Amino acid sequence: MRFMMLMIPKGYESAKPGTVPDAKAVEAMMKYNEALQKAGVLLALDGLHPPSMGARVSFAGGKPKVMDGPFAEAKEVLGGYWMIQVKSRAEAIDWAKRCPGSENEIVEIRQVQEMEDFPEDVQKAAAGFSEMQSAAEKRK
Repeated sequence: MRFMMLMIPKGYESAKPGTVPDAKAVEAMMKYNEALQKAGVLLALDGLHPPSMGARVSFAGGKPKVMDGPFAEAKEVLGGYWMIQVKSRAEAIDWAKRCPGSENEIVEIRQVQEMEDFPEDVQKAAAGFSEMQSAAEKRK
């Protein structure tokens, strides 16, 4: 089972461009990342620049509209993520509980939808998806 663990740092929604975590926080997080890697559960991980450096594309009326960050209505934003592969939701939660997050951070855990989770008509509509995933992995 694959799970995405999403880091949600409070206050990051209003962080200025170029904001980065302090070295001590990164050092603690690297120890955690190494534990995930040594356990063989880590598939991917990345930190994200603040929303002030991002953009959103909405599709009101079927037409794309671009809005540059920061986003005034945002209450929670992502600061980074881990993709892990574990045997159960409980194991994913156990890993999230080990994260050296501060009192201003939340880790949200979301299971990845696997093709076999979908009914046959949805699987048929998504024909070729697995090949796309494989091709994207090869580009890394």
